[in-house]
Amino acid sequence: AALRIRPAHRRHRSRARRRPPTLTALRSQIPLAAILALAAALRFWALDATGFNSDEAVYTGTAASLAGDPTLQQYFPVFRAHPLLLATLLSSTLGRGIDDSSARVVMAVIGVLCVALTYLLGRRLYGRGAGLAAALLLAVMPYHVVVSRQVLLDGLLTLCATGTLYCVVRYVQSEHLPWLLAAGAAMGATVLAKETGVVFVGALYGFFALTKGVPLRLRHLLYAAGTMAAVAAAFPLAVLMAGHHSTGKNYVLWQLFRRANHDPWFYAVTVPGAVGWATLAVALCGLVWLRQRNTWREPLLLWWIVVPVVFFDLWPVKGYQYLLPVAPALAVLAGRPLAAVARLHLPRRWPAPVASTASVLLSLAVATSLAVPAAARIDPAPTGTLLAGTGGLPGGREAGHWVRANIPEGARLLAAGPSLANVLQFYGHRKVAALSVSGSTLHHNPAYQPVPNPDRALRTGEFQYVVWDSYTAARSSFYGDKVRDLAAKYHGIVVYTGVERIRSGSDGTPADRETIVIYKVRAS
Repeated sequence: AALRIRPAHRRHRSRARRRPPTLTALRSQIPLAAILALAAALRFWALDATGFNSDEAVYTGTAASLAGDPTLQQYFPVFRAHPLLLATLLSSTLGRGIDDSSARVVMAVIGVLCVALTYLLGRRLYGRGAGLAAALLLAVMPYHVVVSRQVLLDGLLTLCATGTLYCVVRYVQSEHLPWLLAAGAAMGATVLAKETGVVFVGALYGFFALTKGVPLRLRHLLYAAGTMAAVAAAFPLAVLMAGHHSTGKNYVLWQLFRRANHDPWFYAVTVPGAVGWATLAVALCGLVWLRQRNTWREPLLLWWIVVPVVFFDLWPVKGYQYLLPVAPALAVLAGRPLAAVARLHLPRRWPAPVASTASVLLSLAVATSLAVPAAARIDPAPTGTLLAGTGGLPGGREAGHWVRANIPEGARLLAAGPSLANVLQFYGHRKVAALSVSGSTLHHNPAYQPVPNPDRALRTGEFQYVVWDSYTAARSSFYGDKVRDLAAKYHGIVVYTGVERIRSGSDGTPADRETIVIYKVRAS
């Protein structure tokens, strides 16, 4: 048999391809590695210093139920208000050994991956310098740092949405159908991460419909829409096959008719400081300064930001973390002018590295303005106030552990609100009802059962303990006072008191404040 001999020049090329990376190539990756290390440090530092908040308890409890945990299945049903992509990820990654620390580790890893993906997005749009600047800003951005340290749907939502945006960019640049199909699949995953991710379909519609010179074939669009629908259909099909379609309808009605939980100016007050005023200023200056270089890239990022902002401003239900998916796009817009400084044409008498040095120093200055408040929010000085979505519930884990160790199995507790009830059920493994759950099916989460007549429930011995907490009392003094009244009326004896040292007054004087008080009651 004749032997095939590869030409010498081809053998040389093959050996060249297999050569290990040079020292110069490795050095070029040092800035990105340092940024990712910084992102990891901010997200893993003191990760379990405070226990879960209500949403974290629900999502982790759902994941444990999905993994087959027989204890938490009693308190956290698999099918609740949101799709199950995060719960599936946690249950498949951690199995039955799900606890607060391990679940938060998964979320922190997702946050670091999002920083890396933001680098790829910025590099693809504006070059390597812009990608590094965007990744640096997102790595230290207080908004992303705080939310990505919690077991919330929005961290995974942001990663999936950013992946969708990256695939769209690749499609516009290449017009290759596989990239648009990948964007459709990523958008389906975005919806599975959290149903509100469907708002980005409107952002993409606005971009493709109103941006001139952007290619989009109808056949490609139909294929991508079908891919998205096929991926997103996983959750409704699972609900239907499990026989929980009526539960899904109840959740939809509740989401549509929920009462407003914040005023219309909530995001205007809270989000700018969280993403950084310097980030907003640099992004705006870049749009003006580099307007002569604007192409389809800027409209894509602006549509990606504006549509969710307008939607959630108009939507009556607002959460601190809901706008997190726009943070990577905002970081890229801010990274663009920071990188452009390095390409300024300076007079010949100036040394060549001046522009590059100025770009690096300006990026570090903006990043420092974000890193300082980010570090402060990781380990804040207790003030006695808590905004949902910004961290764990102080004292909740400790109270839950006490409940599990000291309250007999089968005993039931009545808390002021469902937030503490969820936390106590996760850590304490005891059934906890909530006094503030509305009796109207349109105004309460279908997962919660209302207590229409708490007096009768206590008289008949349905509950043996009532629980007061400062978090619910601060939001609604009525229910805080009601718990105290019930405890007094039914001979309540304090069996547990959680105390937190806070800074109060204008001078920050430390003082002890009760956070959670558990009363043992008995019927009249």
